[in-house]
Amino acid sequence: MKSWELLNETHTIDGSTVCLMRRDDEYVILASGKPLMSSRSHGSEEALAKLACRRARTMKQPRVLVGGLGMGFTLRAALDLLPSGAVVTVAELVPAVLEWKRGPLGSLAAHPLRDPRVRIQVADVGSTVRAHSGGFDVVLLDVDNGPAAFTAAVNEGLYDDAAVAAVYAALRPGGMLAVWSAWEDRGFEQRLRHHGFMVEVERVRARSKKGGARHTIFLGSKHARERDGFRWERMLAIDENRCSAKKS
Repeated sequence: MKSWELLNETHTIDGSTVCLMRRDDEYVILASGKPLMSSRSHGSEEALAKLACRRARTMKQPRVLVGGLGMGFTLRAALDLLPSGAVVTVAELVPAVLEWKRGPLGSLAAHPLRDPRVRIQVADVGSTVRAHSGGFDVVLLDVDNGPAAFTAAVNEGLYDDAAVAAVYAALRPGGMLAVWSAWEDRGFEQRLRHHGFMVEVERVRARSKKGGARHTIFLGSKHARERDGFRWERMLAIDENRCSAKKS
């Protein structure tokens, strides 16, 4: 068996080293020397898109945000499900990852960046979320190893209370948030519920039907309009109480 070949390396904003490696026909991305993803294990990334896009696939013009390009398997799975009128925004913070996908990783997942429905943003997905209140039907987050980030400490800010609240605001009524995680995380599950999401948790195989480790998919739906209505009525009640207090 051949030894691993270093194809390229780059650095995250906090200085962590990210490497693209190849051995025979397998590609691996390492972050700080630890395997982050492999071209032979992408079943759970595909499941992320399939679970999240169940409703959006029936819409004429869904708006989807993919946070983190990786090797493109999540993006490809979403594109295969979504209609021709969809617009899929990919927010990728590391420019080199985009270059790898256009270069040596291009044939993986059938060149998803060439799809005319795709829009690329070299940006932190958190910034994209905050800039598009009510702008998306689906938000897919596959950044680092999920809520327990290890590649860069800054990635933890994508899963804290402020970030979850921002995603809720960025989703349209009936919208869906899907988060890929290497592990279960009860604290994150409760955080989603606290901010108004109706939550499902799925455990899926890394290699689809071929086995491999089990990964976790958190699904948070911004379901019924009455949930937003309840929040609005509660805000009105708070304002009325404040006005009454001032008058008295």
